[in-house]
Amino acid sequence: MNFTPKLINRFIYIALLLFPCSVFAQNLVKYVQPMAGTAIATTASALKHGQAADTRFANTIPAVTAPFAMTQWTPETESGETKCVPPYYYKDSVFNGLRGSHWLSGSCTQDYGSFTIMPITGKLKTTNYSTTFKHTDELSSPHFYSINLNQYKVNAAVTSTERCGMMQFTMEQADSLYLLIKANSDYHEGFVKVDKQTGEISGYSPAHRIYQGWGKSAGFSGFFVIRFEQSLSKTGTFSGDKTFTADSIKNDVGTGIYAGFKLNKGEKLTIRIGTSFTSLDGARKNLQVEMPGFDFERAVANSKSRWEKALGQISISTGSEQDKRIFYTSFYHAMQHPRLFNDVDGKYPRFSGNYQIEKLSGGNYYDDFSMWDIYRAQLPLFEILNPVLINNLAKSLILKGKQGGWMPVFPCWNSYTSEMIGDHTVSVISSAYLKGITDFDAKDAYQILRHNAFELPANRADYVEGKGRRALDSYLKYQYIPLEDSVRDAFHKMEQVSRTMEYAYDDYALAQFAKALKNTADYTALSKRAKYYTNVFDPSTGFVRGKHVDGSWVSPFDPDKKATYITEGTARQYTFYVPQDVPGLAKLMGGTKKLEQSLDSLFEKGEYWHGNEPGHQIPFMYNYTPSPWKTQAAVRKILATEYSDGPGGLGGNDDAGQMSAWYMFASMGFYPVNPVSGEYLLCSPLFDSIAITLQNGKKFEIICHKSNPKSMYISAVKLNGKIKPDNFIRYNDIRSGGKLEIYLNDKPGNSWAVKPVNQPKGM
Repeated sequence: MNFTPKLINRFIYIALLLFPCSVFAQNLVKYVQPMAGTAIATTASALKHGQAADTRFANTIPAVTAPFAMTQWTPETESGETKCVPPYYYKDSVFNGLRGSHWLSGSCTQDYGSFTIMPITGKLKTTNYSTTFKHTDELSSPHFYSINLNQYKVNAAVTSTERCGMMQFTMEQADSLYLLIKANSDYHEGFVKVDKQTGEISGYSPAHRIYQGWGKSAGFSGFFVIRFEQSLSKTGTFSGDKTFTADSIKNDVGTGIYAGFKLNKGEKLTIRIGTSFTSLDGARKNLQVEMPGFDFERAVANSKSRWEKALGQISISTGSEQDKRIFYTSFYHAMQHPRLFNDVDGKYPRFSGNYQIEKLSGGNYYDDFSMWDIYRAQLPLFEILNPVLINNLAKSLILKGKQGGWMPVFPCWNSYTSEMIGDHTVSVISSAYLKGITDFDAKDAYQILRHNAFELPANRADYVEGKGRRALDSYLKYQYIPLEDSVRDAFHKMEQVSRTMEYAYDDYALAQFAKALKNTADYTALSKRAKYYTNVFDPSTGFVRGKHVDGSWVSPFDPDKKATYITEGTARQYTFYVPQDVPGLAKLMGGTKKLEQSLDSLFEKGEYWHGNEPGHQIPFMYNYTPSPWKTQAAVRKILATEYSDGPGGLGGNDDAGQMSAWYMFASMGFYPVNPVSGEYLLCSPLFDSIAITLQNGKKFEIICHKSNPKSMYISAVKLNGKIKPDNFIRYNDIRSGGKLEIYLNDKPGNSWAVKPVNQPKGM
């Protein structure tokens, strides 16, 4: 056999996969498929409901990264930082380089502060250098990516830490190797510089806001510094097809730095890259601490070890290798965001600031909260797995509220956005506090959250910037948001019924926080507001419906057509968004049997849309009816039809891991319909057994006893050896460790947890 560099590189990679660090018995990274979600969705509900292309892609990228890291490293097939266009699409066949990316995984936002490094060989060219590739030329995992660029006879690979990356370029023939380094900026504000004395190339790309304040400076940049294993010799700058001897270039189209090397066949060039959101000096410090040497194989092994530890918190037993791939790929996707934002020395850009730098006294600061999505399941998952992380996230949100004067509702690119609807930061902080995750100033946190719930900015300019709840004045005046209020100072305008319902949930969440702090007056007022969802429910139709100031209902009305007063869906779908009070919703409908019939109708008509978050609690709502077995059947069907292990195996935007976290909860047999309550609705686990290792050193196990391999209907449940008649468990049941045993039959049960006494009580 001819041991070419290409083969050697693959042998190294395969060895790292097969022989992980000995402290981890399982080899779990082999189940992770970073390409999942990079192709257009092929699921039935996506084809029916996700007409727009941006909702048909999961919009994930094959990120080489660490859990919740600052920077993701990805192959680039799409240049620029355009909204709703991720750096990589599986359908593409042209490679532009390896990108240091801050793309919000699974989103329809934009990349920011990114840069790209493209290797070419032969003669220097600074335009038309992209090259075709096939997916068989790629190897992708959470800790390592490589690609053979056959046109250039070079292999490019990358690995990472939390804030840094390392790339290695292996020559397949003796030739000149050039690295083209570009700071990506659609605003043409990128800057790159070479310092031959220190052998460093550095640069930055200023970040800009979208949604509220679209196009304005976000008050920070993405900085990077690059160190080379070999001395720099031939360097210069370029703009388009013109090259220059200058040592820096900025604010132009198609600009960058080139660095050239003469290399032999089989020779490798290794580079280290530090990133930061504060400064070039911050990037240098991050690089020195996290990646001080050039040992690429060791860096790959360390990154793999980090992922094995993270994924190893949950161990599943099943005979289905496909299910393992979907589960651990979901776990990987659920650990992309929120994003680490501070340097190793604690420095970070002030929230909604103007290039002001703050410094933490301890812990970490995070941003890029896809809040409308992740409060539902992704963050609740880590309340179980990583309370320390959740505490850091809560403290980060509180810092934002203090520094900006208002609690952000959807903080991304370290700015106010007012993207989507609701005010779900209150759910995250209240939920954490009520679960005993309390290493933050609760009174400070409460006052900032209360500020959002009871007041609007006196300064209109602040409101237009995205501070404060949208349409709060109408919500408080009418106890719903009428159609006459078009909510014009928002990216998502109108959507009045959905806003009313989501504010009602947020008021419930804040009410629970007020109660815990013994603020009786606020608790009473907010609990009343938590019932405002009833004001947009039309009992004559059994659905939520647009309502005018005079109390009349919008007409004509079709519950199965998308409407301007509903967010990304239909009235039928949104009617079930009352996570705080499902029994109250059932009462409005005419009783729990009516609730069951309404749920039946949704599924029978094919109107359930799993690719959009407001419906994620719906399959579990049968647990509030006389037929909880229907939850078990519905969830199993969704697991089977809405997820796969191919590139198109996610049925909609993954939205920073929410879609993936849903799969994880549902496949393990429990789900937080109402995250603040600390209750998890049970369904039948997909696996034979699950073991969750907790940060407190305890272990929570779920064991399935099946009458046959296809059994999926619950007949009985035991918790720590005692019969459990309820169809839900609590947070403390899990955090205390122990064993949940679920007995499954192949036919629906008509006795387990069918009575209201064994179901969650709502409000």
